[in-house]
Order: sequence, then structure tokens, then C-alpha cells
Amino acid sequence: MFDGLLKYNLGEGVEAFSTQRDAILPYPVIQGHQVHWNQVAVVDRPGMTREELEGYDAFVTNKPGVAIGVRTADCVPILIYDPVKQAIAAVHSGWKGTILHIAQGVIMAMRQEFGTRAENLKVVMGPAIGPDSFQVGEEVAEKFKASGFPMDLVWSFRGPSDGSPMSGGHHIDLFKANRWLLEQAGVPAGNIQEAGIDTYTTPAYFSARREGFDCGRIINSIMLK
Repeated sequence: MFDGLLKYNLGEGVEAFSTQRDAILPYPVIQGHQVHWNQVAVVDRPGMTREELEGYDAFVTNKPGVAIGVRTADCVPILIYDPVKQAIAAVHSGWKGTILHIAQGVIMAMRQEFGTRAENLKVVMGPAIGPDSFQVGEEVAEKFKASGFPMDLVWSFRGPSDGSPMSGGHHIDLFKANRWLLEQAGVPAGNIQEAGIDTYTTPAYFSARREGFDCGRIINSIMLK
């Protein structure tokens, strides 16, 4: 039976998934009111509300049976599992969060809260806008440069438009940018999975760039068993 969930394998001790369009959540998922910033919240009990988590774009917990998640519609969802300390994180990393190095801030928070070591982490990046679809203005590209990203890795300039959507101009690869952040923080390259799905070109997933900002949202969830 199709349940509308893209499920990830991060290890036996954890469940993780992203929802497709019209999917029904199998259980409640604690979510916050995201603001495209870099604040990290510790979820220390079941039932925390969106109002309690106002202004947070990442969540960490070590509570079994408590699902945490982030909402996306082109931004990169990052789900993290520490199988040694039995802790998890859900991260919303759009371009603004990426230039603020939110993924590294989450790993730092997990180290402070749970004693996490980056080399033990298992990570998946879920569906998000791909580099061919993420055309940006020059000012956004400059923000990535100013934030220390290796531009030869994350940026490309594709010349004038040929008239088709997203052709030409500046493009940013958010997957490579976030992978670089994770690896710089000490996560082994082989421990990082990517869903490999471009939300803009895949109608099964919501895309704010394709459908408008008021479209639905993908729920990206992780829970310790």
C-alpha cells in the first residue's frame, strides 16, 4: 500500500522519513515555527507545541518515541542520528540557514547536550531544490562567498538564459553546500546520504518555487525507537 512516505535507513535504532504530497503522518511529529535562521531547540518532552518552538529551525532530542521534524518546500531537510549517544536532530536549511552554517550549529548543540562526536553521525538530506533549478541573484551568490563556501564547489554561472525556466544566470547547489558544512564539522563523507530528489522538478513533492510560497509542505521526521 502506498503510504506517501520516503523512508530512510539510518540504522536500526531510528525511524526517518519525508512525506510526499497528500501523505498522512503515521504519528504526531513535533515541529516549530521556522524563520530561516539558525536557532536550535532542545525537545525535552513529548507534546511540545509550535508556539513553544517559535523561531527555531532545528531540533534535537534524546527522548525515545518523540518524533521531531521540519517543514520544507525546496529548502534542504537534514536528519541526523547519533547511534552512540542515541540522539537525533531535524534541521531546516534553506539558503539563509545554509549561509549561517546551521548544520554545524546543530552538531555543536548535540555535542554540548549529549556528548555527540561528529564522526559517529549518520545523516540524510531529503528532497530539496536541485542546482539546475536553484537559480539565484548575484547578491545571493555573493553571500555564499562571504560566508566562506568554496565557490568552485557550490556555485556556477551558466551565462544568458535560453528562455526556459531557470536557465542561465547564477546557480547554487544547496546539497553540496550542506555536505561541505557537515564534512567540515567532522562527519565522514560515507555517512552522509542524499535523497537525490529535486523538489522543483518532481511533482510528488511540494515546491514553493514551482507552486508559490503558500503551497503545502513536506514533513521530514526522525524518531528514536
